[in-house]
Amino acid sequence: MNLTPPLLRGYKREWLIRDVVAGCVLAAVAIPEVMGYTSISQTPLQTGLYTVIFPTIVFALVASSRLLVVGADSATAAVLAAGLTGLGVAGLTPNTQEWVAYCSLTALVCGGLLLIARVLKLGFIGDFLSTSVLVGFLTGVGIQVLGGQIPDMLGVPKGSGRWVQQQLDWIKEIPNTSWLTFGFAAFTVFCIILFDKVAPKIPGALVAVVVTIIVSTVIDAESQGVAVVGSVPSGFPPIALPDLGLSAVWLVLPTAFSCFVLIIAQSAATSRSFAAKHGERVDVNEDIVGLSGANLAAGITGTFVVNGSPTKTQILDGQGGKSQVANLTMSLIVLLFTLFFTGILTNMPKATLAGIVFMIGVSLIDIAGLKVLRRERMSEFVIALLTAVTVFAIGVEQGIILAIVASILEIIRRAYSPSSFVIVERKEDAEPSFAPAEPGSQSLPGLIVFRFGAPLFYANAGRFTDDLKAVVAGAPDPVRWVVVLAETLDDIDFSAGVQAHDLVQYLDERGITLVFAGLDPTQVRSLTSYGVLGGDSTVRTYPDAPSAIAAFQAEAPAAPAAT
Repeated sequence: MNLTPPLLRGYKREWLIRDVVAGCVLAAVAIPEVMGYTSISQTPLQTGLYTVIFPTIVFALVASSRLLVVGADSATAAVLAAGLTGLGVAGLTPNTQEWVAYCSLTALVCGGLLLIARVLKLGFIGDFLSTSVLVGFLTGVGIQVLGGQIPDMLGVPKGSGRWVQQQLDWIKEIPNTSWLTFGFAAFTVFCIILFDKVAPKIPGALVAVVVTIIVSTVIDAESQGVAVVGSVPSGFPPIALPDLGLSAVWLVLPTAFSCFVLIIAQSAATSRSFAAKHGERVDVNEDIVGLSGANLAAGITGTFVVNGSPTKTQILDGQGGKSQVANLTMSLIVLLFTLFFTGILTNMPKATLAGIVFMIGVSLIDIAGLKVLRRERMSEFVIALLTAVTVFAIGVEQGIILAIVASILEIIRRAYSPSSFVIVERKEDAEPSFAPAEPGSQSLPGLIVFRFGAPLFYANAGRFTDDLKAVVAGAPDPVRWVVVLAETLDDIDFSAGVQAHDLVQYLDERGITLVFAGLDPTQVRSLTSYGVLGGDSTVRTYPDAPSAIAAFQAEAPAAPAAT
């Protein structure tokens, strides 16, 4: 067993300067960004800073991923806020100590679920959120997030009710817009867009924060009706368990589970993609331990659920960071800021934070991904669109549930209704080509080489036999051999075995030989136990399709078979 901490495995001394510089840039980006996330989680401003102190340190020391950055995340913050809003606890209101306690408890429960997932090796759960569902989910979160920031950007009251009602409420308030407030928000959005285009290595959000604080202080913006952040408590993050009873654990469990699924899916996808980019391997199970530790650390330091951040990970990679030392550097800088410098935030307009979070919402809306889905696979585009609409129009938790159900149903749909093909005649030295398995297609006169695009199980076994019988009945020439390619039939359950046995009978009655090409030992055992192979069976097997075709051509022509 390798007892060396993952952080130090293979570490090179020449990486240190790059990591420290990348960590400084990360801190400059993270400070305004994580404070902005508190407007989504509806927690005090300092709790955002806490998410990138001890949770990030724990992940950096335990996880295997060199680049994944862990901290506050818009998607999990939205899930958290929606879940706590729906708890129905009397007197539970956002931005209160009790609200923060429930947020911390959710992080603890989420950390426990992640730990259980590691012990039981349940990391595969994240794989059940397909790319199309994640595109739709994050797009929906983006729309919900940006829509929620517009009232603060205009300086008008926030509405109540569901997302659509909230949008109608601020639209009615447009005549009462505070133009100075809007000016701060517009400047923030302009800064982020400008620096992203002309100087992407300079964090535009940080520039906007510095400039708007200076301007707000000079003109005394608060006296002119501009809402400002006010006093932000400084000091060490509180170390304590949330003061809630055990019954509260059951209340937050559904929300924690929703966050748990999203954390596994998003963090695993992010760490894998960046590891693959650099030709490295990431141990997802080790990362799950790190994510568990990070959320447990969040739970005992007065903050909310943390997740792997694709945007901050991209920044770390773009700055040339090589390891979690960059994240430790970021955490140290944020800790120093939290201890000594939060006082400079007092005059920051809330519209500045709203503008930052508005742009985070915009970045989550994956128009390009939706276009690709629409062009390449309409069914997945519909799932993505339905998920997005559910998230922002009905609720984030409902969107998570729909996302999981839709992903599983899509798997079942593909397995139930796979594509079937027949290898058709080819010219000399040409690669074999595939034609849809329809009446009128054949591989050679008297031969059908059939490919079914899914494992055989009870739901699609009937379709398998029906498709094959239809091709046999409609073949241009009397069929003598049917060769079934076995490489896609990696599992054959009992119901499928019964159907295969009936198919043998059907073909035997018509003088047609059934052949399996490329069966593996497991398939052979299954088909033998079902009575399809062995004994008096007429079914033949060959190691691959070319061998089966060669054997067919070598046999003397038999009497025409009945069709």
